[in-house]
Amino acid sequence: MFSENKKNKMVENTSSQNLIAQGTKFVGDFNSEGDFRIDGTVEGNVKTTGKVVVGKAGLIKGTLQGTDAYFEGKFSGKLALSGTLTLKSSAHIEGEVVAGKLAVEPGATFNVTCVMKGTVKEMKNGGQQRKPETEKTA
Repeated sequence: MFSENKKNKMVENTSSQNLIAQGTKFVGDFNSEGDFRIDGTVEGNVKTTGKVVVGKAGLIKGTLQGTDAYFEGKFSGKLALSGTLTLKSSAHIEGEVVAGKLAVEPGATFNVTCVMKGTVKEMKNGGQQRKPETEKTA
């Protein structure tokens, strides 16, 4: 796709999305800066700064490192996300998960050890902050 900028020059608009189609099996490790949609099978290590979408027929066995992931399919292995992990009702996740945020629909299978990493919000008691108690020694 092309669009005109203010100086009447043609500028190419690109969207970087990788697709592993249903019926495709990929074995190995890969890195990408673009988004992924996986409807086939991936066995190996996936690392991306983009978003990963795993369709209902999709399966990842291995490790996945990225920002955000949206699962309708299956995952088995180690999943590390700095952003949000979204699980639709058809999702089936097993293994280890480290994520900033987690959104799970009823019906999703989530059999993992999970660590939530994100910003820590201070708890307030009745609008007043509670001061931490200091340790006393004898």
